[in-house]
Amino acid sequence: MKILLIEDDRETADYLAQGLGEEGHNLVLASDGRDGLFRAAGESWDLLIVDRMLPGMDGLAIVKTLRGGGVETPVLFLTTLGGIDDRVSGLNAGGDDYLVKPFAYAELVARVSALGRRPRSQPTATVLRVADLEIDLLARVVRRGGQELLIQPREFRLLEYLMRHAGEVVTRTMLLENVWDFHFDPRTNIVETHISRLRGKVDKGYRDELIHTVRGSGYCIRAPA
Repeated sequence: MKILLIEDDRETADYLAQGLGEEGHNLVLASDGRDGLFRAAGESWDLLIVDRMLPGMDGLAIVKTLRGGGVETPVLFLTTLGGIDDRVSGLNAGGDDYLVKPFAYAELVARVSALGRRPRSQPTATVLRVADLEIDLLARVVRRGGQELLIQPREFRLLEYLMRHAGEVVTRTMLLENVWDFHFDPRTNIVETHISRLRGKVDKGYRDELIHTVRGSGYCIRAPA
């Protein structure tokens, strides 16, 4: 397997590189949290082994960011933080398994093999594009024509949902449920207000409008014909 190890302790890293290498795995090391995040998101891996306490960015934040961006690579947390709350927070962040240091090497190999046998889903895109509009789900950045747009968190969720359904009509009810988590109609103009604000940022000043109202049905984001 191609494994990315995000670990700042050199002794642990060397130990795993030798042992897992002898098992036939290709282990690549990232010793900094931010470097680990970019490598995990930018390349294809069979498994991520992630420490919790890292320079630059902690392991929980790395995994939460990856999961938020649709990266589903299996994650094994390998850390000295062994309390029940630590384990729960690691699994809730998106980890698939959790092993506490010091660990038995045979157990590590067994867990790595078990995660490697799990069926893999198709990789999910972390950057969505419609015409010259681009949304980076990991960096949480929106650009149009290469220019960064200042988008608020709720507007980001709204735009992400529209772009995941580019070319399709999404209804007001769909937006309330998937962007606001409302499973009832609050009888407000919250959707219309946010669509209007988003249009002002995404379409204003550009030749082609991308966000369209489909009268009587909902909204659609699509590239110009």
